[in-house]
Amino acid sequence: MQLFGVLGDPVSHSLSPVMHNAAFKALGMDCEYHAFRVSPDNLHDAIHGALALGFGGLNLTIPLKEKALGIVEPSELAKQIGAVNTVDFKKGIKGYNTDGIGAKMALAGNGIGVKGKNVLLLGAGGAARAIAFQLAKDGASVIIANRTSGRAEALASEVSKVGCVGASGFEDLKARIRECDILINSTSVGMSPGTSETIVTSDMMHKDLVVFDIVYNPMSTRLLREAKKAGAKAIDGVMMLVYQGAEAFKIWTGRTPPVDVMEKAVRERLK
Repeated sequence: MQLFGVLGDPVSHSLSPVMHNAAFKALGMDCEYHAFRVSPDNLHDAIHGALALGFGGLNLTIPLKEKALGIVEPSELAKQIGAVNTVDFKKGIKGYNTDGIGAKMALAGNGIGVKGKNVLLLGAGGAARAIAFQLAKDGASVIIANRTSGRAEALASEVSKVGCVGASGFEDLKARIRECDILINSTSVGMSPGTSETIVTSDMMHKDLVVFDIVYNPMSTRLLREAKKAGAKAIDGVMMLVYQGAEAFKIWTGRTPPVDVMEKAVRERLK
C-alpha cells in the first residue's frame, strides 16, 4: 500500500482525506491518504521523513505553504506565488501550487473562461496570490481589492510580471463591481462560524456577474445567497477544493481522478 497525506496545523478539519480516499477507492488503487498535524518547526523533518517512508506525495495547508519553499525544489509557478501546496517525491522533492489551477478549473467547469475577462479579486492573502497569478497568466484583467490597499498594491506589483493587474481598497467596491465580469472572494469572510458576514451585498451586483466564493464551509455562503438575489451566477468553493486536489492527484499518480466522485464525497461530508 502507498501512503499519501496532508500536513497542517491545525489539520483535523481537512476534507482532503475524504476526497482522495474516495478517488483511490473508485480507481481500485491500493493507496490511503491521511491527515498529519505538523508544526512549521517540524516541517523539514516531516517532508524528509515522508520521503524516507516511501510516501507517494503530500499536500500542505496553513501555515506550512510558505515555509515549504525553502525545503522543496519549487516549480516556477510555486516560486512566483511564494507557496507550495503539493509535494511530489518521484524525482527528489518537488513542490507545486495547484490552488490557482483549482480556481481556474472551478470557473471552467461552470462554463466560465477567464481570458479577456475583468476579474475583481477580494483579498490579498495566500489564496489570492495563487488565483491572481493563475488568472493574470491566463489573460484575465485582475483588480485585487483588499481592506488595506497597501497589501493589494504589493501583491499587484508582483503579479504584474505575468499579466494585467491593478489594486484597490474596499472604498469604491460598487463602482469596481459594475465594471467586472467575475467577482471572487478569496477571504475567509462568510466562513463558519461567521456565516452571516459578507463584503458584498446584492445591491452592489449586476445580473451578468459571476460570483465565485472560495469558502466551502458553509457551501451556500451569505455572498452566494446575495448573488442569487441579484440574479447573478453563483459558484461555491467546493469545486476549487476538488480541482486543486485532482491536479495534485495527477502530479503524484499520472492518473486522472474521478472528479465527480471527489465532489460527491466532499459535499456529503459537508452536509
